[in-house]
Amino acid sequence: MEYAVRGPIVIRAAEIEQELKAGKSKPFSDVIRANIGDCHATGQKPLTFLRQFRCEGYREDIAAYITNRDGHPCNPDNIFLCTGASDGIKTIMKLCMTGEGGNKRAGINYYLNEDNNWSLDIPELKRSIQEARSHCVPRVLCVINPGNPTGQVLSRENIENVIQFAKEENLVLMADEVLTEMGPEYQDIELASFMSTSKGYMGECGFRGGYCEAINLDPDVKVQLLKSISAKLCSSVSGQAAMDVIVNPPSSSEPSYPLFLKEKEQVLGDLKEKAKMVTETFNSMDRMSCNVVQGAMYAFPQINMPPAALEEAKKRGVPADVMYCFELLEKTGICVVPGSGFGQRPGTYHFRTTILPPVEKLKEMLERFRTFHEQFSSTYK
Repeated sequence: MEYAVRGPIVIRAAEIEQELKAGKSKPFSDVIRANIGDCHATGQKPLTFLRQFRCEGYREDIAAYITNRDGHPCNPDNIFLCTGASDGIKTIMKLCMTGEGGNKRAGINYYLNEDNNWSLDIPELKRSIQEARSHCVPRVLCVINPGNPTGQVLSRENIENVIQFAKEENLVLMADEVLTEMGPEYQDIELASFMSTSKGYMGECGFRGGYCEAINLDPDVKVQLLKSISAKLCSSVSGQAAMDVIVNPPSSSEPSYPLFLKEKEQVLGDLKEKAKMVTETFNSMDRMSCNVVQGAMYAFPQINMPPAALEEAKKRGVPADVMYCFELLEKTGICVVPGSGFGQRPGTYHFRTTILPPVEKLKEMLERFRTFHEQFSSTYK
């Protein structure tokens, strides 16, 4: 099994940390872990409110939150709590995988349009589904919005086009909180929507809390879903409670509201500043381009890889972006994730980095990055 976010570069980063602790000399004093989206692990201050929670009525509270947010009724019976969004995604995926109509890999790539700020183009979806039908029966369309690793926010028009496509192709839509009013023709689309405690300004990765809202499922299918969920251990009580707190932040009439608002605005303000800093810095480098980070904690810059670097990577038997990221780690202590781990478009080279380190640490990281990138480009020019 390959998983770039926890792959060999990350393993090597841990080894380097141990080498630094043992006193081994390096051209840097610490490892900057820009590979993961764990807000608190990278230094973001936790919100006080989340550590004063109480437990009651979780599914009802989540349903009320969705109703208030989206302006349409949400049935608590369509909500199930899970151990982070990934657990809910696995549950829905298993429900859709019948084993009929082919047995090749479950996932078929579609490529986002980098030239249009990582939009999801319908012709590309049509190409992908036709390719998939040569060896399997596509049942699910998965959409990540805001994007991971790409950091974009899809436009309303783009989201509506994707929903229309899923309806036309009779696909279950798996999405991060994607819902829009498009008339009765599209109100019966099968949709599984996910949210977790690790998202947004809360950034509580450690609680492993999340929920899935599954709507318009066939009644018999829903019975099987409930059976599947009931056969597993439930998500942790602390994760469920944290999810409840996230959908029930303090109101303006409560004593804790001023502190909550202050901390929330501080986090969002810092993220906005850091997103701008990261985008502008990478775009100022030769042989580097980076789309605007709009609504996620990640940037996904593209490297215009020098021909000599491509040749060297070929000799080493590794993708060029993997070679780049390994050299970056060894020479600067910065740990990022190569784009090849995310199924990037062939012939392109990217890496994913978080924007989460504190502002001063992020400035230091970007300075190290610029120095390395200039040296890399000079070495392989």
